[in-house]
Amino acid sequence: QVQLVESGGGLVQAGDSLRLSCAASGRTFGAYMGWFRQAPGKEREFVAAISWSGSISDYAEPVKARFIISRDNAKNTVYLQMNSLKPEDTAVYYCARNSKGYGRRLASAYDIWGQGTQVTVSS
Repeated sequence: QVQLVESGGGLVQAGDSLRLSCAASGRTFGAYMGWFRQAPGKEREFVAAISWSGSISDYAEPVKARFIISRDNAKNTVYLQMNSLKPEDTAVYYCARNSKGYGRRLASAYDIWGQGTQVTVSS
């Protein structure tokens, strides 16, 4: 059974950067991996996704040009580099596995989730 563990969250100021990591124990072969976030009182929302090869990546509009998703399959790890952080980026960030190969922006298409890591951006 694949388990996902996120790390790298924290408290930063607006304009700072953070890099989140998601370490997978078990196979993620062939699977899209995605990042989602959930702010207090809001629905979980898509942030970014990346294909197995890394050749396809997709970003939500609010983070496009600021966040970069990448993966190192040899290390079974997915990363989310977050630059120019804004207070509205404050949320719990989750990584997840999508082994279906479609619906990469839909939380329902992801079958395995990590426990989340808190990112707080102060103004």
